[in-house]
Amino acid sequence: MNSDPAPGSNGFPLPPPSPYGQPPVYGPPSYGPVPPYNGVPYGQQGYPQPGMRAAAADRDRTMDILKAAYTEGRLTKEEFDARSARVLAAKTYGELHMLVADLPTGPSGVAPYHPGYYPVPVVPPNNGLAIGALICGIAEFFTLGVAAIPAVILGHAARSQIRRTGERGDGMALTGLILGYLAIGGWALIIILLAAHS
Repeated sequence: MNSDPAPGSNGFPLPPPSPYGQPPVYGPPSYGPVPPYNGVPYGQQGYPQPGMRAAAADRDRTMDILKAAYTEGRLTKEEFDARSARVLAAKTYGELHMLVADLPTGPSGVAPYHPGYYPVPVVPPNNGLAIGALICGIAEFFTLGVAAIPAVILGHAARSQIRRTGERGDGMALTGLILGYLAIGGWALIIILLAAHS
């Protein structure tokens, strides 16, 4: 007796051979019980705990389902009014589910996504003087420090405007100020060294 699996099999027992000339039998597995059908159609789910208290958002979702059904002609005006009154008085998920169980969308445990208008936050613009201070601060390296004084003047003016208007660019203004003061200090040091040397 050999316990090795047969060639071509993956180690699991092969299904019993079907009689010659007949197709193999397909259907529910022969092992374990077949899960019972709960009677809920596809797309409609009951609440897992019908006795759980419903929130205002659950009532709003149920009202949306009723409004959609009324708009599509699935409910008459009288049915819509009666169900709407019962939705507002409902206390549990089970009560809400009973009101929309015969409608195609039915309530589900997950709130559907409703696209809407989400305003884009307004970003204040950069201050023009701050940009000028940064450009002059960088230009000092190419102009041998001539742009240092405009960088300092523009940096102080930009910072006062930024505090007053709430614009962006304080970092650029501060960078222009630092570069400007470094260039002025460097030129002052060079002049002092030249004067002391002569």
